Amino acid sequence: MTVAIPTLETDRLILRAPAQADFTALCAFYASERADFVGGQMDAEQVWRHLALEIGHWQMLGYGRWAVDEKSSGQCAGIIGLWNPHGWPEAEIGWDLFQGFSGKGYATEAAIAARNYAYVTLGWPTAISLVDPANHASAAVAQRMGAKQDGSFAHPRMGKLQIWRHQGADDLAAGGMEACA
Repeated sequence: MTVAIPTLETDRLILRAPAQADFTALCAFYASERADFVGGQMDAEQVWRHLALEIGHWQMLGYGRWAVDEKSSGQCAGIIGLWNPHGWPEAEIGWDLFQGFSGKGYATEAAIAARNYAYVTLGWPTAISLVDPANHASAAVAQRMGAKQDGSFAHPRMGKLQIWRHQGADDLAAGGMEACA
């Protein structure tokens, strides 16, 4: 099966298929402390495997995370989208922003686009986001999206994570938070 990864566009961002050209930016992210909240730092060999995993997730499940480009600079700002690997409690909207791109609302903007794709195109009724309890910036993104804490999940490698439940597709269609902005 070959899945055509769609390109999504927001006012300031382009969400596109992850590609080998993103390897250098991913290496920088996974060599930094920013990776501590998403499983930890990785060497280049591990990052290459992780990039293949991101692309393979699309092929195996028909959805995944997009590489996110900042329109104004053309630079890759992060990797954001839909995630549900084996062992996950349920389908997630996840976001990883690279150094220099936080504090601009990009995670929220791209995650809303991903959520809209999940609800409108894929027909998901709801989604979660898993957040490390110490990652206050990520929790703030979930809150800005209208998500509410809904328990926790014990991941064997990452430890205890907070489950943030996003408003369901029906709630958003009825005029809830961003109403499928």
